[in-house]
Amino acid sequence: MKNVVRLFAVLASLCAAGAAFAADKAGTPAADKADTFAIDHVMGKADAPITIIEYASTTCGHCANLHTETLPKIKAEWIDTGKAKLIYRDFPTAPAHMSIGASMIAHCAGPERYYGVLALIMEQQHKWMESSNPLDSLKKLVRIAGITGQDVDACLGRQDLANAIQDRARAGNTTFGIEATPTMIINGTVVEGHDPEKIFQVLKDAAK
Repeated sequence: MKNVVRLFAVLASLCAAGAAFAADKAGTPAADKADTFAIDHVMGKADAPITIIEYASTTCGHCANLHTETLPKIKAEWIDTGKAKLIYRDFPTAPAHMSIGASMIAHCAGPERYYGVLALIMEQQHKWMESSNPLDSLKKLVRIAGITGQDVDACLGRQDLANAIQDRARAGNTTFGIEATPTMIINGTVVEGHDPEKIFQVLKDAAK
């Protein structure tokens, strides 16, 4: 157990830069370039005409608000109706060890449970982040999804997954100029921050 706790803390060194990735800002983000990654999970129909790429962090308060207040509406009106699909991409922010650790746990839940576990993590963000032992709180939380403490321990030992999360976040910065969370890319249009009216307007424009 002590080794796992140390690992959870050491993850900070894997993402020490958090959202402050250095990038070449020459030119504009490649709006038409949305590379796919092995760890991407798609919510909705793969052939939906509108693609929403969300860059967010499991420790970002505004990201949690987006997931609890706005995403359910997007899902009901756009994703469940086949108009759009969502791809969530981690963009770790401080505290980095908590952000990437929680992200890893969601990924280790597998494709079928990924968005459900991510929703739990976002909905209960304030509780596990403010806990005296965030890792223990996360373990208790994801038991609801059938993920055991041993599963979590094994997951946090996956250096390949930690690296993949970082690589994908760096690519988001390089390709789209992502610097803060949450940021959505809706059919190439960048929408920064959690502004429901702006998000829905961009979705409507994309559907024209």
